[in-house]
Amino acid sequence: PTLALAGRRVVLDTRNAHKLAELKRILAAAGLGDIDLVGVGAYPDAPEVAETGDTFEANALLKARAIMAATGEITVADDSGLSVDALNGMPGVLSARWSGDLGAAAARDATNLALVLAQVADVPDGRRGAAFECAAAVVFPSRTERGARGTVAGAMTSSPRGNNGFGNDL
Repeated sequence: PTLALAGRRVVLDTRNAHKLAELKRILAAAGLGDIDLVGVGAYPDAPEVAETGDTFEANALLKARAIMAATGEITVADDSGLSVDALNGMPGVLSARWSGDLGAAAARDATNLALVLAQVADVPDGRRGAAFECAAAVVFPSRTERGARGTVAGAMTSSPRGNNGFGNDL
C-alpha cells in the first residue's frame, strides 16, 4: 500500500548536503516534493551509527532503526559499495573503510578507490567485472520497515572516472 507522506517529515541518514539535495530533486521529479525531507544533521543529538552489519541491507537497517529511535520520525538510510569480482566481491560492505583511512569523506573515497585500482592493476580486462551495490531501508515510527536493493554491473577501468566526486560515477 502507498503511504501518505505529503507534509510529513522524513529524515535521511546523511550529513552530506549533496546527497540530501539529490534526493530532494528525485522526490520533486516524482511529484513528491511536498515531503519535508531533512538530513540527520537537523538532529544534533542523533547518533553516528556504526556500519557493523555483514550486508548492505543490514547496515541500512541498523542506521534507519537507530535514527528513527533517536528522532521519532520516518527515517531512510542506505549503505552502498563496490564489489569487485577479482577481489572475491570485496571491498563490498567495507568499501568506505577499505584503505583504513578514516579521514574526511572526499579524501577517504579517493584513497579507497586508489587502493582498489592498485589491487586490480594486473588483472586482464576480461576479468575486471565489478558492481556497485546499494541497499536502502525506511523505518516508520510504528516500527514498520521496508527495504530495497539495487545493483549496477560493470567493469573496473584502470583510472578513476566521473565528475561527481567518487571516481566511479559518470
